[in-house]
Amino acid sequence: MTIAADSPVLTLTPAATAHVRRALANEGLHDHGLRISIVTGGCSGNEYALDFAPAPREGDVVYQFDDLKVFVDAASRDKLAGTVLDYVDSLSGGGLRFRNPNATHQCGCGTSFATE
Repeated sequence: MTIAADSPVLTLTPAATAHVRRALANEGLHDHGLRISIVTGGCSGNEYALDFAPAPREGDVVYQFDDLKVFVDAASRDKLAGTVLDYVDSLSGGGLRFRNPNATHQCGCGTSFATE
């Protein structure tokens, strides 16, 4: 069973939402949503995983950001609570950026984090 949620555990900025929409369109995935999860890995223990998915998986919560669906699994929800996903376009390296208030430590390269 998937759950449609009114109050998301994370926020996507308008820039992030627009970037994801462009990426979906570039891939021809007009009926897909964005899956955000936290997986074990990296030097700090956790990494963000982003993928496009045609539908939620069993147990996912579905968040709606305008016409963009975001799927989050149950195991990732607590670690994502309060997180803001933004898109930064800069000369020194742009891309999606997570601002996670639950992260207590982040590795030097910025791709993994710890929550305890």
